Amino acid sequence: MKIGVFDSGLGGLVITRAFVEALPKYDYVYYGDTARLPYGEKTSGQILSYTIEAVKFLIAQNCGLIIIACNTATSIALRYLQQRFIPSFSPDTKVLGVVIPTVEEAAAGNAARVGVLATNATVRSHIYQTELQKINPAAEVFETAAPALVPAIEANDFAAAEKAAAEYVRAFDNIDSLILGCTHYPLLKTTFRRLVSEKTRVVSQDELMGAKLRNYLERHIEIDITLSRDGSLKAIVSRLNDHYNEVAGRLFPGIVLEEKN
Repeated sequence: MKIGVFDSGLGGLVITRAFVEALPKYDYVYYGDTARLPYGEKTSGQILSYTIEAVKFLIAQNCGLIIIACNTATSIALRYLQQRFIPSFSPDTKVLGVVIPTVEEAAAGNAARVGVLATNATVRSHIYQTELQKINPAAEVFETAAPALVPAIEANDFAAAEKAAAEYVRAFDNIDSLILGCTHYPLLKTTFRRLVSEKTRVVSQDELMGAKLRNYLERHIEIDITLSRDGSLKAIVSRLNDHYNEVAGRLFPGIVLEEKN
């Protein structure tokens, strides 16, 4: 069985690279729903439907462990997938998200004031606030939606993305941690670290997810032994163009994206 990674676009390739760097011997299948991005502006019903479709696709690609790299899809669909869909559709498949590991990292050191920058849908779900306050009920959580960032990053317009980032961080004052709550945002982590106070720790998912996956597999040997190890990576998107190949090539030199049939 392979490790599947799903994202609403190409941002999840940043997380996939972290997995490959931490666990290079495993086999990966990446699926990015580029035809429908950004998910953050969709309804909850649409996000759930698209995510179920993506998980079905990755199961058909022989993925026994699937990571929902998309924060929006994690916040809206993960619980339903784990509790209702997977037990009846494919009970041997494990589906994980990125929110809980990120929250654990952001809450480290008794962080009392935490900022969350995410998509509209993720902010509407309040998943980060809910999970952070499970760890520290007294934590103050400040959530801000950043709808301009994903389209700018996907369009490779980093001048616009950095200008928008500068506006968004003005919502955060005297925070201990800032969660970059979208898989696209690590591409701006240097910008965010320059914009916030030196005392603020910027939590970027690409820097923690590789170690989190390794730790998960060490704790779940029953899953680890089912995973194949040929060091392969297949990357598939729902809509392909030259720009997407260029973006993917920067993260994985020589990679060629495939378009989903």
